[in-house]
Amino acid sequence: MTPEKPRKRVLSGVQSSGKLHIGNYFGAIKQHIELQNESECFYFIADYHALTTVQDPQTLRDLVRDAALDYLALGLDPDKAAFFRQSDVPEVNELAWILSTVTNMGLLERAVSYKEKIDKGIEASVGLFTYPVLMAADILIYRSHVVPVGKDQVQHIEMTRDMAERFNRAYGEVFPLPTYKLDKGSKVPGIDGQKMSKSYGNSIDIFAEGKALKKTVMNIVTDSSTVADAKDPDKSTIFELYSLFGTEEEKATLAARYRAGGMGYGEAKTALLEKVDGYFKPFREKRKELVNHLDYVEESLRKGARKARVEAQATMKLVREAVGMKGTRVE
Repeated sequence: MTPEKPRKRVLSGVQSSGKLHIGNYFGAIKQHIELQNESECFYFIADYHALTTVQDPQTLRDLVRDAALDYLALGLDPDKAAFFRQSDVPEVNELAWILSTVTNMGLLERAVSYKEKIDKGIEASVGLFTYPVLMAADILIYRSHVVPVGKDQVQHIEMTRDMAERFNRAYGEVFPLPTYKLDKGSKVPGIDGQKMSKSYGNSIDIFAEGKALKKTVMNIVTDSSTVADAKDPDKSTIFELYSLFGTEEEKATLAARYRAGGMGYGEAKTALLEKVDGYFKPFREKRKELVNHLDYVEESLRKGARKARVEAQATMKLVREAVGMKGTRVE
């Protein structure tokens, strides 16, 4: 009998930065949920990283709780994937320091995301500057193979590979070189036609409902075509969003109505609203249920942290031995 091929190890950090929108879902979260069925997945809530911008303790606790509720409601299974708080695996900070000793300053100075955040007025703290080192530690401590990211994070994966290569050259082969898997977030438009983003204020929140959801969908920007005019579905934000939810037959039917004329954008928005509301309703109900069982949410995070720490400690034993320290720390 042919031995079973080892599953790829997937790592992703979940930003605890506020309300999730459908761009987050179709661009990343949906893929993360699907990957838990085919890979060995480690998903962490990035609370150490959040400290570079969030410095109110209650806000941080609330954001972490909300991220956990969101992912569990959307289908993350803590029996399939290790789901945990980054700060529950303190070994990651030890590895970050060791990686910093083999990381060239010039590499960090070339980080595009650092420059962009500074341009946006975020304080140039040491933590923000060394963010890529901690991110590399997050990835390498689980000896991850694949990291799902958006295009704006590809440079960080390349930097991680550089750090791993420098460590391996100096101390021997410890880390596999991770590759990235591109998320599809760039394909989800916001209500103004730009890429959907909380920063642009153009998002449709996953857990919005009732009047709030309707108001957002009805505010989608359209051109000045009249009801009678034929319209091009390929140039319509409404149709592009509808395509995320509709079947091939439903999309073909709506596209034909666009081209035939006689349908106003208000009717198209109503069709989209029904799709968004119906698709996310079970997730909204699940989230409401989880709010009443926060002990389950906490235990799910602790369970994930226990699994993650086993792997992190095994990696750090190898790292410490490689650099000349005692392999196992005195606890």
